[in-house]
Amino acid sequence: MTELPHTKLSINVNKIATLRNSRGGNNPDLVQTALNCESFGAQGITVHPRPDERHIRYQDVFDLKAAIATEFNIEGNCQEEKFIQLVLANKPTQVTLVPDALGQITSNHGWDTIKNQEYLKDIVAVFQEAGIRVSLFVDPDPRMVEAAATTGTDRIELYTESYATNYLLNKELALTPYLQAAKVAQQASLGLNAGHDLDLHNLRYFAQNIPGLLEVSIGHALICDALYLGLEVTIQRYLDQLKS
Repeated sequence: MTELPHTKLSINVNKIATLRNSRGGNNPDLVQTALNCESFGAQGITVHPRPDERHIRYQDVFDLKAAIATEFNIEGNCQEEKFIQLVLANKPTQVTLVPDALGQITSNHGWDTIKNQEYLKDIVAVFQEAGIRVSLFVDPDPRMVEAAATTGTDRIELYTESYATNYLLNKELALTPYLQAAKVAQQASLGLNAGHDLDLHNLRYFAQNIPGLLEVSIGHALICDALYLGLEVTIQRYLDQLKS
């Protein structure tokens, strides 16, 4: 078992924007919520803008960039030219490239880094030349991790939906492909992030057992928990899962 006390928690604030947009106006205040997340201990803020702006608006990205002090991570589909320009205009700490389809409700698969290898090499270079750290969203498949390394990306983010789904059935088996992928990432000198459906039930086991885990990005579950526990208490509980 590997103890990883320094795994960073980046909070995805998409759901805060969804709630705000449902009534118009600025309640809840997205920027203030992000600042509160930071003051409560979050080490990063994540957004995933989509072309229809159904949650994060493009202006939100500019507003957050100007306000927050921790790491800023912008996720999205780099095959959309407007996304590329948004990221280059804001120069976040990290851009996480996700192969979303237009109108997709939420991300549900990683890149085929073999099929898209040449394209990914080119787009990774575009962001790196602007001084932005790049992470590729990938499934826990050693072949995809190996091919990701050839693109020049700084990190990968493991898509953890299958781990979360299978955790209650057999947590050891659920973790196995992620452990294999993480070991390949280490051998390839790739930084390692993870995200999607991680929560207070399954996060500790994942963080304790995945070597080299640098960052987790959590939004939906954390915001849902905050409805019952309050935002500050919830963030502290998630941070506690990453400490031991």
